[in-house]
Amino acid sequence: MKHIQIEGLNQGVSRLIMGSDYFAPEVYELVCANLDAYVGIGGNTIDTAYIYCGGKSEQAIGMWLEERGNRQAINVWTKGAHPNKDGKRVNRAAIEEELKVSLERLRTHYVDLYALHRDDPEVPVGEILEILNEQVEAGKMLAFGASNWTWERLHEAQVYAAEHGLRGFTFSSPNLALAKAQEPYWADCVSVDEPALQWHQQSKLPILSWSAQARGFFTGRFTRDDRSDADLVRVFYNDDNWERYDRAEQLAAQKGLTTIQVALAYVLNQSFPTAAIIGPRNEAELHSCRDAEGVSLTEAEVNWLNLQD
Repeated sequence: MKHIQIEGLNQGVSRLIMGSDYFAPEVYELVCANLDAYVGIGGNTIDTAYIYCGGKSEQAIGMWLEERGNRQAINVWTKGAHPNKDGKRVNRAAIEEELKVSLERLRTHYVDLYALHRDDPEVPVGEILEILNEQVEAGKMLAFGASNWTWERLHEAQVYAAEHGLRGFTFSSPNLALAKAQEPYWADCVSVDEPALQWHQQSKLPILSWSAQARGFFTGRFTRDDRSDADLVRVFYNDDNWERYDRAEQLAAQKGLTTIQVALAYVLNQSFPTAAIIGPRNEAELHSCRDAEGVSLTEAEVNWLNLQD
């Protein structure tokens, strides 16, 4: 499997990142089976978060890392500072408190990748960067990025970091998919639109995309007339996305692939570094993702899929 390089890490990040939002000690056999299979296809990066399954995701990953004795071979990525019932939590106390707990759950003294799960535009980017730089200097994280930040805030942060001699964000994690979200799937989530895509093309800041396969939009289980999934309808059902679906289906037929493999290949064939968080629950789904990761698309094909012909 190909890797992308992220500044500060000891090794590259595999272009397929294992999602863990369903991991928990209660399903530990499934966790082990899926993580072992993922490593078996060349994957080396696991995505989790302080809030996933009430902390059980991090606990299960920590158990697996300890049992397998492979901590140095795995990039562990966690996220923190997600809003709770009391409001936004992009502040020093919340970041430090949650990171301490995450490290204990993960049974490690550092994470390779850390991301702020959400932004708080009322907090100056300089203040945020100072907090995160301190955590790097303390050895608790190797690199940090932002999840669900707008490209404007990312740009502001990068300028501030350069002007003040600080480490900046080394990756971003919005939703990047062939189907374009017409409204957020979850509150305050950010999806890549055309201006954001252009900024990443210019800045070359890597994207680690969540919902890279558009929540199953390209699986073939849904049609224009099937409106049974209210969230999918709300976020992805429009004429342009169905045209993208038709084009992905057409290209898949030409290349001997499935439509969802073409959709994943679109994310992995951008003109800047990208990786995709995947959530396979079985061997067939994992191997489908593996085969899609090996697909090369031309710039013309990428643009055509995205209706930019």
